[in-house]
Amino acid sequence: MMADAKAVSVRGIDPEIYRWLKVRAAQHDRSMEAEIRAIFAEVKLADETPGDGSLGALLESFVENHGGVDLDLPPRDEPARAADFSW
Repeated sequence: MMADAKAVSVRGIDPEIYRWLKVRAAQHDRSMEAEIRAIFAEVKLADETPGDGSLGALLESFVENHGGVDLDLPPRDEPARAADFSW
């Protein structure tokens, strides 16, 4: 931790969120405090990621940060067609 790091105390955390945080920390083999720092870092990175908020920008950011997505899709048996959104 950096020497000039600040501390924050958060009161009134919803019990469900507290349990979720505790489980998430255990899954990542971290203390709850370390997990909160990791979450803050993720949110900061997402906030600083350039993009227009579109799904495309989100996917592009994901690929840059996580090395891509591997999808095993079966080949198409027929040509693509337009979606019909009429009721």
